[in-house]
Amino acid sequence: MSDPSPPSPPPDEPAKNTQASLLEVVGAVFWSFFGVRRGNAMRRDAVAIRPHQVIIVGIVLAAVFVVTLLVLVRVIISAAGA
Repeated sequence: MSDPSPPSPPPDEPAKNTQASLLEVVGAVFWSFFGVRRGNAMRRDAVAIRPHQVIIVGIVLAAVFVVTLLVLVRVIISAAGA
């Protein structure tokens, strides 16, 4: 007699119905800003992360980066006494 359940995917292959969590999307976009991403993680993300998630998180992280730079410049200028 054979087992009626379907075989599970190999550990390095993601399931087809997986969705990435917000933290996973943020991590993928963050590392993509630096151009550093492992091949296995990139393939996993290609299956789990949807394009609209990347766009929204990318815009938000870019805005946070710009605001951080503006605040840092203002702090440095005020500390210099200008």
